[in-house]
Amino acid sequence: MISTLRAKSARENYAKMGGGSPLLPETLKQADALSAALGGLLPEDEIRIWPAMRYWHPFTEDVAEEVKAWGPDETLLLPLYPQFSTTTTGSSLKAWRDADGPETRTICCYPTEAAFVDSHAALIRKTWEKAGRPENMRLLFSAHGLPKKIVEAGDPYQWQVEQTAAAVAKQLPELPDWQICYQSRVGPLEWIGPSTEAAIEQAAVDGRNILLTPIAFVSEHIETLVELDEEYAELAEENGVDTYVRVPALGEDPIFIESLAGIVKSALAREAGVAPDCGARICPVERTACPCRT
Repeated sequence: MISTLRAKSARENYAKMGGGSPLLPETLKQADALSAALGGLLPEDEIRIWPAMRYWHPFTEDVAEEVKAWGPDETLLLPLYPQFSTTTTGSSLKAWRDADGPETRTICCYPTEAAFVDSHAALIRKTWEKAGRPENMRLLFSAHGLPKKIVEAGDPYQWQVEQTAAAVAKQLPELPDWQICYQSRVGPLEWIGPSTEAAIEQAAVDGRNILLTPIAFVSEHIETLVELDEEYAELAEENGVDTYVRVPALGEDPIFIESLAGIVKSALAREAGVAPDCGARICPVERTACPCRT
């Protein structure tokens, strides 16, 4: 039902982006940048990076076959979802394992990794300064939403988003008014909130300008280029918000690539298994869907 209802709007949105999503080209650029950052770790012919995707080429199943054919001694799985959810990283890991892909070490998440937090804070500050340092700003951390029942079942995603936002906000004392919100709601289920739409409307009621950053997306795609740049910008204007500024996704930001490289190096230096960037579980015990057991 959802796919039927959303097909027309999805086609229109992809048409706005030239007929396809920029997600794969951006991911390939990130892979190249990470490869360069890891250049001194091993000889060039001894380390390879493969993007693997769920719903478009290169499909996870095909990549798993390529990796097995290459025959690596070590295989590190590194998600481009900084915060773990059973619906994103969890389902991607399941697809890899169902395809019998090799797996030695797996990064489950890195919501508060130091360079990752630094990259967000620096990009937010740079965007705000480029806009002329407008006053009376409310910083909105917009993350992809989840049905409430998934979080209530022990999914750590919302908790991890909160940790990321708090860590980034701590580095931005010049922007003390901040809030987390959630976008991309579909279907009839109750979703976690507040929604980004509601947060924008409330900012207007409060007489605040808006600086909005995608806190759970590391690449530009339909949820950023259409929802954030068009739909929410229009909503802000309709509600009388004087200034609406959108922070870009991290993309190939050098500090973000440094973060990924550091995570890889740390993971290869410790015992095999599933763990966040720090090597030990960070989620509270009630977050029972956390894949890290120790």
